[in-house]
Amino acid sequence: MVPGVVWISEQRPFPLLRPIAAALTVLVLLRVGWEPRIVGNDVGTTPIFNWLLYGYGVPTVAFWFAGHRLRQRADDAPTRIVEAAAILFTVLLVFLQIRHLVHGDIYRRGAPLAELALQVCSGLAMAIGLEWVRGRTHSIIHNIGALVIAGLTLLAIVFGLGLDRNPMFTGEPVGGPFINLILLGYGLPAVLAIALALYARGMRPMGYRVIAAATSVGLALTYLSLEVRRFFHGPVLTAGPFTDAEGYTYSAVWLAFGVVLLTAGIFLRSQPARIASALVTTLTILKVFLVDMHGLTGIYRALSFIGLGLVLMGIGWLYQRLLFPRRPPAATPPPAAAAAPS
Repeated sequence: MVPGVVWISEQRPFPLLRPIAAALTVLVLLRVGWEPRIVGNDVGTTPIFNWLLYGYGVPTVAFWFAGHRLRQRADDAPTRIVEAAAILFTVLLVFLQIRHLVHGDIYRRGAPLAELALQVCSGLAMAIGLEWVRGRTHSIIHNIGALVIAGLTLLAIVFGLGLDRNPMFTGEPVGGPFINLILLGYGLPAVLAIALALYARGMRPMGYRVIAAATSVGLALTYLSLEVRRFFHGPVLTAGPFTDAEGYTYSAVWLAFGVVLLTAGIFLRSQPARIASALVTTLTILKVFLVDMHGLTGIYRALSFIGLGLVLMGIGWLYQRLLFPRRPPAATPPPAAAAAPS
């Protein structure tokens, strides 16, 4: 009914039609709040194509269309109510479909790593999408929605992926060597986070972009570290002893990641990337001197220090040649011609 009322308001611009569209939107929100499953226990067992798709997908499309049409005439309270409902139903559709996919029951308590990873990826993708939308509508609702979704996703990354559901702490099996929950929970979100940081250039303050880039670097470093752990310990990361080879591999992988960040920062002319490279390299240096020096033995200790030295020399060479190249000496001006005799 909401798009229908909006269409009628375009043909016959009666003053009450726009508030009626907003009131109908509020009624739909109240109905969903009373029973989020729409049809009770008969949601269905088929992933995606179930009653959640109809109960949330149809209102999502209706509210996005109605909000777009309402904005053509005015940016008033009815427009903002419908736009907020469009964002809310989009989030609910994605969130509940993921819960149904993983559990089969949206009221199931707890969230395993697979569900949390899907929610984080979806949150980052929706934040990027809303950044694109708000760049065209300049709507305060789209602006606030993008910030709220990005903020909630950041909390899920820090406290969910970083602490609560981290397979290093829970012992939850992660799957195969490369195509696994580590890739879904840390690798893919790292790519989406840096995409958000790059897309926000010129649209968001520097602090927003720094947080997004730092989140991407943290996720990427965690992904690489967990992949090393998966290589040495198998699907259950908490099983098996810690070896010298594993300790050395962490240092080598972190150093390589720091070099990649530095190279990207130089060619993209990105100061945050170069700062991130310096932080990762500093972290590796601390690990080598505080951990490897006492924990590693034999050839692995030697390789750790030799590799660190070679990489630091290479970084110095890159900075000298690419960032701070030597300027050619200034040309000596030719001597002044002798004055002709009078």
